[in-house]
Amino acid sequence: MERRFRLVLACPDRVGIVAMVSNFISSHGGSIADANQHSDGSTGWFFMRVEISACTLPFSLDELRVAFTPIAKSFQMEWEISDSGKPKKVVLMASRESHCLADLLYRYHEQELDCEIPCVISNHDDLRSMVEWHKIPFLHVPVDRDNKQLHFERVSQLIREYQADVVVLARYMQILPQDICDSYAHRIINIHHSFLPSFAGARPYHQAHERGVKLIGATCHYVTADLDAGPIIDQDVIRISHRDRPEDMVRLGRDVEKAVLARGLRWHLEDRILVQGNKTVVFN
Repeated sequence: MERRFRLVLACPDRVGIVAMVSNFISSHGGSIADANQHSDGSTGWFFMRVEISACTLPFSLDELRVAFTPIAKSFQMEWEISDSGKPKKVVLMASRESHCLADLLYRYHEQELDCEIPCVISNHDDLRSMVEWHKIPFLHVPVDRDNKQLHFERVSQLIREYQADVVVLARYMQILPQDICDSYAHRIINIHHSFLPSFAGARPYHQAHERGVKLIGATCHYVTADLDAGPIIDQDVIRISHRDRPEDMVRLGRDVEKAVLARGLRWHLEDRILVQGNKTVVFN
């Protein structure tokens, strides 16, 4: 795929933002390969994502950042530029259930996800053989129920050692402490097996069965210190009926979970998600 620079920005909305960004790119001979924008009338904020053909600009990534900084300051932008030629490092975390992890590893193996997976961290040893078949290091970090802090200190150390750009909780069934959530704000992605905010917490399919719902779903979201309450990236649903038992709902829900998590991760890898408060703008 053609190497591209990805510019994403958010700022107070005003006249001239698109013109200024476009003129900056064109004045240096740059070619815009893709562009999206959104103006939020309720907040007065503007969001934009632009892909620029890297070969058409006379800049390295660092030089491009320096050149664009004066424009960003003049519009009070929150912004970032990334290089598609440098894949993000994704640390995967899981516990015992394999479906989400197996799906992501398969997509990685088939080169559907443009990233590197330097390791998989788990609090159980059950999934080792599957991960190591993909020639990816499997790091077992058990949890002492009487002192979980030791587990999280080791996890935090490993995430730093493997230089993770993003962490994906592929059915990792531990609640991350606030310090890790804060250190990797908007860089930890979780899949919750429920259509949040309904049925948060444990055993959501059983909760849904008791309530007699006709739709179940899954939610991909960024992790915050507030359990299952972070900015939502993607959601999807599947229809069920009174005939479906809780175990049927779990089976059907797993298919939704895999698809939603994979989409959310792909959008993050492609810099398509901008966070506004506890909401997201997703240029999918």
